[in-house]
Amino acid sequence: MKAKKKYLYLVILHVGFVMFSLIAVCAKTAALKEFMSPGFFLFYGLVILGLFIYALVWQQMLKRLPLVTAYANKAVTVVWGIIWGYLFFDEGVTANMIIGAVIVIVGVLIVVKADATKETDKEVQV
Repeated sequence: MKAKKKYLYLVILHVGFVMFSLIAVCAKTAALKEFMSPGFFLFYGLVILGLFIYALVWQQMLKRLPLVTAYANKAVTVVWGIIWGYLFFDEGVTANMIIGAVIVIVGVLIVVKADATKETDKEVQV
């Protein structure tokens, strides 16, 4: 796969992960609303719609990217969860959370780099 296309797919994948993490925000917001209220239905509906769209994006990216790369990148939703928790729910950010987020990002970069190296080696052998 050409590097330019692969990076485009990774960007699309990460946009999907941002959307997936925002689904959790909608779910938590729905839980904070009175049960069966219009606000509850609005946010719960957004959860269902978001999961439907995310499932479509996820399936399309699984067809285009190696499974290992796609699943390793999914870990960045932890980072988005920390950000959304801080921005929308006034949750604190601890040093352990930041250390964990850095470990996740480094792990994702290692997997993506290893996958790119393996793909380059495959092209050289052919």
